[in-house]
Amino acid sequence: MLRRYTPNSARIRGLGDGRLRACPRGVAILRPIPLSALLRRVSREPEQKGSIFDLPMRRFVRGRAEHDLSVSLGGRRAAAPFGPAAGPHTQLAQNMVLSWLAGGRVLELKTVQVKDELEIPRPCIDMRDVGLNCEWSQELRVEQSLEEYVKGALLIATIAQRGLAGVLPEHCATVYDASVGYDLAGVRSAKVDAFLRALRDVRPVAVRLLDELPGDLRALVEVELPEALIDTVTLSTFHGCPPGEIEATALHLMEAHGLGCVVKLNPTLLGKERVRALLGELLGHAELVVPDQAFERDLQLGEAVPMIERLRERARALGLRFGVKLTNTLVVENRRSFFPSSVGEAYLSGPPLHVIAIDLCAKLRALVGPELPMSFSAGIDAQNVADAIALDLAPVTVCTDWLKTGGYARGVRYAEAIHARMDLLGARSREELVLLGFGQAERALDTLGLAPEAKGRALAELGAATGEASVLSAEQRQRWSTEAARLNTQVYRERVLADPRYGREHHERGPRKLGSRLVLFDCLSCDKCIPVCPNDANFTLVVPHLELPMSTVTPSPGGFVVERRGVLRVDERHQIAHFADACNDCGNCEVFCPEDGGPQLEKPRFFGSLEALRADPHGRGFFVERAGQAVVVVARMGGRELRLHTEGARACFEGERFSLRFDWRDPEGTIEGEAQGPVDLGEAHILHTLGAAVLAPREVNPVSSSDANARQETSP
Repeated sequence: MLRRYTPNSARIRGLGDGRLRACPRGVAILRPIPLSALLRRVSREPEQKGSIFDLPMRRFVRGRAEHDLSVSLGGRRAAAPFGPAAGPHTQLAQNMVLSWLAGGRVLELKTVQVKDELEIPRPCIDMRDVGLNCEWSQELRVEQSLEEYVKGALLIATIAQRGLAGVLPEHCATVYDASVGYDLAGVRSAKVDAFLRALRDVRPVAVRLLDELPGDLRALVEVELPEALIDTVTLSTFHGCPPGEIEATALHLMEAHGLGCVVKLNPTLLGKERVRALLGELLGHAELVVPDQAFERDLQLGEAVPMIERLRERARALGLRFGVKLTNTLVVENRRSFFPSSVGEAYLSGPPLHVIAIDLCAKLRALVGPELPMSFSAGIDAQNVADAIALDLAPVTVCTDWLKTGGYARGVRYAEAIHARMDLLGARSREELVLLGFGQAERALDTLGLAPEAKGRALAELGAATGEASVLSAEQRQRWSTEAARLNTQVYRERVLADPRYGREHHERGPRKLGSRLVLFDCLSCDKCIPVCPNDANFTLVVPHLELPMSTVTPSPGGFVVERRGVLRVDERHQIAHFADACNDCGNCEVFCPEDGGPQLEKPRFFGSLEALRADPHGRGFFVERAGQAVVVVARMGGRELRLHTEGARACFEGERFSLRFDWRDPEGTIEGEAQGPVDLGEAHILHTLGAAVLAPREVNPVSSSDANARQETSP
């Protein structure tokens, strides 16, 4: 349990002040959601909506008691060797929770670097076919990233230890892995140094976060959280980073911080001829061109192997874990119009990278031995996740597939596929999945030189709970499993190279567009935009069927003249809304929306503060808060700021050149006040409808869960 450890005002030295940044022109900026608002959703949403952060509870991965998928990583136990890769699914606290609910038990936190004021081009994620992006590190300040990671860990501990998601206790164990980059100078900087040291003792940050919580939420977070959130770190380096600098940076992480280290390797290690043969000739992606300089500037295989051996030996001397990760994304020329014209290179992920990375895995294991710990992230999906685990790759991580239709909800398919494979094989554990996964158990056992009787007993033990001591020692069983992994890798490599599903023809058709355009209210209500957002920025609202009168009132000597222009119909009760604080304009929801325009731009865009609304570059949005018994809606529409104050039936509608008062029971007949010209009263109806919907009694969303709205809701 976390106890008082440091003054409330404590901040980690070297990490900056965490102040809100102004928006670069035309680009949204992520604004982390307070822990209090996230906790309210975690505690209320399951009962009210049957979900947590809009992921339906039926899609939670809860584990199966008969299958032990656990793995030890750096001395810590993870209930499954699977989770999100360092990327969009672990950048914010709610993303970490969603990844955990989707079955992730090894969470690779999004890569942090010293340059934390980047302006990443938008859109930055193109998931129309194979998977391309142009983003590469955190979009928050380093101090904000630290807070998000601690907030996420606190929320996961709360859900697990309070049983809020129905996950089996033995399936809750979670390992966190930091990721840092991209060169020695950056990793040695005061900012990144402070970040890593803070993750090694999260008590100051955690206690400060807890002290900031309102009293009604503090008791909910009386949970156990380890003092050190991480024991290992993944090193991500720039494409073209010299081998000496990679090695020096890994040594620094091990020697200066006492952290186990995993070095992420680039797919270019296979060499120019092999990569191009696989990508262009085998898979048919002639349009994906890897530039010559990507191979010339990257680490070469002849340099990588001796470097790995030296780092492995140094880690062994320090008593730390060392391994490699396959692979980084693959640099390709940007020949598409999707990304801004300023983007010269994009980063390939998805199915093609899976083939390349598996080919590299087989080659590297042949050179350095299967004993070297390897983690894996390249084109993982529900169809190959059990295969990858059976190769003794740990952890196996996903990114691209969770950005497709269904998002985090796809995680349950992964769990189902793993358990189905184990059922088919009769495997009870991850180790037995490795031994039985590709039918190589007997061949691998031959390398131990056992007598026929001992060999028969060892094979008979697989999948059988005899209760008797194993015929093999722990050391023999490890050797057996390692050899099986080596053989499995060879078998799987051949299967992947021959599998047509990784070819271009299977990924040419992008999401279907219907030709219609999104508007503020009503759409197909397919909800595709909600799960494909890794930040949970899109959500649903219930709005009654309405015909909102559209009218203009103009001041005259006798009062106001009303001109009616028709009505705005709201035909669907189920409406889509957007929480702009959690949006970074990645563009993914726009890709998967069947209509044109983009939900993040055309649907009602709510903000968590008036400051954020006024700083946003897109020109339209809403800020809603309770003020006693009243509801206040501030809007930016057409470059103008509007304010609607409603208490009961009385309303006050204000703008730069007007201040009107009226009764909602007869707005046009009761209007009074001042105006310097015509006023669009229809805009007041839109503000009133949205304010009432987002704060409706049973609504649980980012707006209703804010501190201001929650306090007013519970006050007498």
